[in-house]
Amino acid sequence: MRLGAGHDISYAHGLELVFSDPVFVTCPAAFQDPVFRAPTPDEVRLVARQVDETPPVLIAFEADAGGPSLASGLIAARQLDIVLGTVFRYWRENLAVGERLAPWVKPPV
Repeated sequence: MRLGAGHDISYAHGLELVFSDPVFVTCPAAFQDPVFRAPTPDEVRLVARQVDETPPVLIAFEADAGGPSLASGLIAARQLDIVLGTVFRYWRENLAVGERLAPWVKPPV
């Protein structure tokens, strides 16, 4: 599972949080401006009950999901990698070092 972050993610993003082997995810389908925090003891217990263990990575956040109040998110995974570098969301040739295309971007036919 990848969360991309940037100033205008319709064009490109420059930071990804890559959750390897996610075991529990509850969050809005689309959100912006997340504020990450340590999970509460209740959230840790909730996830541990759901997956029969406390996973190595457990991240909680609040974010704007377009509603009248902030939405909460909780993600548990085996590993978290933070990847820096520009990821373009449209076809582009001649990528510079550190740039790449989003996985769904395909060359024009």
